[in-house]
Amino acid sequence: MNTMERPGIQEKMERTPETIKETYKGSDKLKGKKALITGGDSGIGRAVAVHFAREGADVVIAYLNEDVDAKKTKELVEAEGQNCILIKGDLVDNDYCERLIDQTIEALGSIDILVNNAATQYPNKDLQDITFSEMQQTFDLNIVSMIYLTKLAMKHLKEGARIINTTSVTAYKGHEMMVDYSATKGAIASFTRALSAQLAEKNILVNAVAPGPILTPLIPATMGDVKDFGEDTPLGRPGHPSEIAPAYVFLASEDSTYISGQVIHINGGTVVGG
Repeated sequence: MNTMERPGIQEKMERTPETIKETYKGSDKLKGKKALITGGDSGIGRAVAVHFAREGADVVIAYLNEDVDAKKTKELVEAEGQNCILIKGDLVDNDYCERLIDQTIEALGSIDILVNNAATQYPNKDLQDITFSEMQQTFDLNIVSMIYLTKLAMKHLKEGARIINTTSVTAYKGHEMMVDYSATKGAIASFTRALSAQLAEKNILVNAVAPGPILTPLIPATMGDVKDFGEDTPLGRPGHPSEIAPAYVFLASEDSTYISGQVIHINGGTVVGG
């Protein structure tokens, strides 16, 4: 399998993902807001950062090691007239999570929107081929660090704040190549629902987005150049990050003040329960 170094570099992808549509017009939906986005250097995270910026938000990008992609995202955000702070590190490291929150507050002064987006996957055709190390890394990043980072952020989230988690269509229909990954994404959906109930009295809204097959660096980095990627969806193609990010804008904005504990499915037409 011809794969790139995990988690992948967007600049090296054969098929270029679209970050934001030329037709997308900002309307100050997030003017003055401060957002922290994990995995914000590329793919869906980059698209969310740029859309947030076009709507008037400053952003902090948490990323692992993709310096080239992170700097490009910073350029794109700043081109929208907003501030972008890059904070490099590994979310499975508790000390980094603590530093990330502290530095975000130092840089932006507050956190109005937390986007838990970072994830990894290790495709395997057989359950017997999943190593304990790979399984642990998948759970530690995809769900354990998400819960811990959210816990740390909570002391800074005020009434009206938003938490938006990235789950996946695999949480609902599974994936024969990604049993453990699918399990973590199911956990994210449940985490979203449970936390939304806990925080409702504080008027902190917690929702999730469940993408289907989307062109992101993690795909070639873990699965190689899958020629038919996304062709099994009803729309017959993979999606672009530009087609996902507006849902995060909606959930972060005043347009969604009566929505919490929900999952928006953006998956090319696949009908799933939940």
